[in-house]
Amino acid sequence: MSNSPTQPIDLSVRHDTFPIRGTFTISRGSRTEIHVVVAELRQGPVVGRGECVPYARYGETVDGVTADISRMAAALAAGELNRENLQQALPAGAARNALDCAFWDLEAKRSGQSIAEMAGLASLAPVVTAYTISLDSPAAMGANAAENAYRPLLILKLAGPDDLDRVRAVRQNAPNATLVVDANEGWTVDDYLALAPALQALGVAMIEQPLPAAEDAALRGVDRLVPLCADESCHDSTTLGQLLGKYDYINIKLDKTGGLTEALKLKAQARAAGFKIMVGCMIRTSLAMAPGLVVAQGAELVDLDAPLLIAKDRETALRYDGSLVHPPSAALWG
Repeated sequence: MSNSPTQPIDLSVRHDTFPIRGTFTISRGSRTEIHVVVAELRQGPVVGRGECVPYARYGETVDGVTADISRMAAALAAGELNRENLQQALPAGAARNALDCAFWDLEAKRSGQSIAEMAGLASLAPVVTAYTISLDSPAAMGANAAENAYRPLLILKLAGPDDLDRVRAVRQNAPNATLVVDANEGWTVDDYLALAPALQALGVAMIEQPLPAAEDAALRGVDRLVPLCADESCHDSTTLGQLLGKYDYINIKLDKTGGLTEALKLKAQARAAGFKIMVGCMIRTSLAMAPGLVVAQGAELVDLDAPLLIAKDRETALRYDGSLVHPPSAALWG
């Protein structure tokens, strides 16, 4: 069920800030807080919410995303915008994600249907999420791994120099965990060729985005000793064809796809093309993780640990039992 284009909707947009636990570092830099944009759609007494994170890697800013969302206010008030035509009204990205997820939330609350029913699923099941080890010295990453060695899946942020020492330190301190490494475009093809055999020997299960997206053609035809996952190279369904022959997985993130609607479309097309599915996230709150849980149903690898990395979350936060994340309450989303 979707909103009729004849029903006016009031839009409000705001910017929220949340502190990170300590410092979170990847190859492109470090952060101590996150800045999220929240879109709220009000139709009578019912309110739907969606959250996004403007991402500088894709030229997004809080002010720019807020402005892009705000420009939809007139069409919403006139009853001319719904979730279907939103897909053409805004490009894939953070602004469309916040509005798309707000539409899903609004539709669920107005119809009385669950999000699972709307997405054609019997129900939403809890999923096991990875836990992310932020980029740091080998010793610091090893210590972090020791604290989280009970978790079944760890994702290591890498950057190039000393990466093998980082992975060795983590493996030594978390001998039973499945390891995934994420270079965040920080390697060259020579780095990959040098590191892949050693990472395979250390039992690394997957390498995420080793090369810059603009340079990943070099992966075509290279022996993939460890499966590769496209992250920055994969946005929405229009980018899927470019990934064939280079990657084994795709990482679906709603801020890249521009919302849950396109994320589900991308997932279906990727499955048909033979890709395995990873569902990931930017560092955001539980409000943003909730739609990701819909896409995560049946995915081979889930990375929806962002609420575990922030010092404060939404009042109606998702429930985590160790690395098991449960579906959202209607009070949060859906």
